[in-house]
Amino acid sequence: MDENKIRCPKCKHEQNEQLECEACGLIFARYEQAQQRQKNQEEILRAGQEQRKKTTVGFFQIIILVLVTASVTYYFSQGKTDPGKPGLEAIETTELTETKQLTIAEPRSAAHPPVPGERDDVPQALQTSPLEHARNATVSIETPWGVGSGFFVKENNVITNKHVVEVNKEELEKFRGKVTTGRELLRLEKEKIKDMYQQMNALPSGPSKRQLGILISRFEEELAKNLPLLEKAEERLENLDRGIQPGDIKIIMADGTETTANYLVVSQNHDLAMISLYSNVTSFLRKPAKNTVIQQGDKVYTIGSPVGLRHTVTAGVFSGYRKKDSDGSILLQTDAAINPGNSGGPLIDEQGFVHGVNTMILQDTEGIGFAIPIETVYEEFRLTF
Repeated sequence: MDENKIRCPKCKHEQNEQLECEACGLIFARYEQAQQRQKNQEEILRAGQEQRKKTTVGFFQIIILVLVTASVTYYFSQGKTDPGKPGLEAIETTELTETKQLTIAEPRSAAHPPVPGERDDVPQALQTSPLEHARNATVSIETPWGVGSGFFVKENNVITNKHVVEVNKEELEKFRGKVTTGRELLRLEKEKIKDMYQQMNALPSGPSKRQLGILISRFEEELAKNLPLLEKAEERLENLDRGIQPGDIKIIMADGTETTANYLVVSQNHDLAMISLYSNVTSFLRKPAKNTVIQQGDKVYTIGSPVGLRHTVTAGVFSGYRKKDSDGSILLQTDAAINPGNSGGPLIDEQGFVHGVNTMILQDTEGIGFAIPIETVYEEFRLTF
């Protein structure tokens, strides 16, 4: 091609050098300017893609932070499904696995329950309103690590479950592990937020920087919510490590008055404890007469404070005697609801006589509960009729 000729970039027409194409009218200077603008736009686009890649990496780190925050919230919110239990979960069911080895035991007597009015030592209130009398003799029990129920067996003496007033060691170690893990998660959360600040400061001003700032604010809010939960958990762990003291046990009467325990006796053989206290309560529950046994199908009631609802009455029937293979002890089975918070409360009949101490439920069943016979209570603490 002649060196003095040029080729139109649009129609390929060759001509002597001029300002525009003779064939298509393309102005060469404007065409070059358009090409330069396109090249500049492509460079800007490539720069934006590189910036988005960096931002994407940052957002993956943010997703990890979200997961960490969720884990922290789980560790310190778990266990609040039961509003009556501020810390350790399912304290009332620590012995449930044992009940899966129960076998049927024969009734110890075939005698029929006494007819109301036949006994001179039964108070008039018990004969006329047995449920109200039993309710007045039942108390709610609160400790720094859980709640439960109990009932007066004599003046100034309340019977309850051992696990209501004494922390299970296995549950304590589980709780300690949660506190330790939660403490570490919060420490890592603080470090991640610090890293996010560094990433944000390195970004140029724009939407990505502002968005990262908003996410940091949200993470800081979540951290602020979880810090008090950690402090409460650590305080609770300190109380658990200190061990049970009678003054830690708060007893709430049916009329709402409160007092604390003066003395505590814990059974070494059964899930039982006896609390001594000063009170003006004159209602207490009596066991049935000697040689009297509850029959299968007899109506029974439980009284307690399930999930913080104090002095709740539930009804059912006596289902039978069961024997634990682990130690041979006898339990009373019932379908009357025994929920968390009912532990330690009485199992009574229609006449208001107490037959057992509600102690546990069978996991993964529809309301199969168990109570320790009242005779075991009298034998264990050497109570007189």
